[in-house]
Amino acid sequence: MLSINNNNNDSIIKLIKQLLGVIALLVFTLVLILIIVLFNPQPSKWFVKSAEDIAKEKSNDSAITLIKAEQIAKNESNTFWIPKDITTVASDSNIKEQLLYGKKLIEHTAKYLGPKGTVLKITNGMNCQNCHLEAGTKAWGNNYGAVFSTYPKYRARSGKEEDIYKRINDCFERSLNGKALAEQSNEMQAIKSYIEFLGKDVKKGEKPKGSGIYDLPYLSRAIDVTNGKALFATKCQSCHQANGEGLLASDKIEYTYPPLWGKNSYNQGAGLYRMSRFAGYIKYNMPQGATFTKPQLTDEEAWDIAAFVNSQPRPSKDLSKDWPKINEKPVDHPFGPYADIFTEQQHKYGPYQPIKYEQKKQIELKEKSKTKL
Repeated sequence: MLSINNNNNDSIIKLIKQLLGVIALLVFTLVLILIIVLFNPQPSKWFVKSAEDIAKEKSNDSAITLIKAEQIAKNESNTFWIPKDITTVASDSNIKEQLLYGKKLIEHTAKYLGPKGTVLKITNGMNCQNCHLEAGTKAWGNNYGAVFSTYPKYRARSGKEEDIYKRINDCFERSLNGKALAEQSNEMQAIKSYIEFLGKDVKKGEKPKGSGIYDLPYLSRAIDVTNGKALFATKCQSCHQANGEGLLASDKIEYTYPPLWGKNSYNQGAGLYRMSRFAGYIKYNMPQGATFTKPQLTDEEAWDIAAFVNSQPRPSKDLSKDWPKINEKPVDHPFGPYADIFTEQQHKYGPYQPIKYEQKKQIELKEKSKTKL
């Protein structure tokens, strides 16, 4: 009988302990709810993420996306064209001497051929390197990677087959707003030899990745001069100055930062006067320090800055003989006549996609008509 009573007592004590545990859990839950209510009195938001939490998550997602994008860009950049190294040429070679002179002419064109040039005075004071970065060797920096492999070639701008001499003199007459170099001059031969040497490892007819200027995707809207002006003030003005005149070096011979418009800049016949060329050029090169793996401009910013810069006054050039076949004009060539119905305004500022679509359609129709014949 005593044993039965003891068992009952044990069961009761056990039950009481369980009840106390449940009560303690309920009290803890109530206290927790009370704390939550005190700090967040709106029940509707208890299970909804705060704006701060959402912002943090978005920030983390953006950081992860940026890291992934940088890694992808880094992997891609490993496949870019690498220029041939001049140091591999024998030091006592006449060829090396000519190559080094050619490189100096690219880097310091103004010293030799500018308004105060020691050889000739035939250019506006800019250096070839101002447009062809790092003496024409930087990936997507308007480099010379595909020049030797693709020239001579047909160019729609002249409607003729052109050699490297013609290509170089186009830069002198347009980007440097100057006069052509004599083909047999020491300077022309040095520049030609240097450009050819850099790309000698590229297979004939091929254009290696990273050569020239990056083809930036077209925007779905017209590019914006007003927005470009504001962006120029914050991202470009400190180097190129508010009036776009650039900044002369202390020797007053070369530009530390070249003029982007005005009498000493490139003229309207230069390649960079086309919006796509300028936008693609600055996307991975500007502001200073920008690279393919770490750009500092969005696509839209690059396009809008191009719109502003190429809307400013600059030297003109007779372009009447350019693009003799008007159906071969690029979508962003800003001067008519055209083989389509779009205006000069749209050809200059876009949107470009409708023009591109129409050009593509015309080519397809032409090909179909040839097939029928």
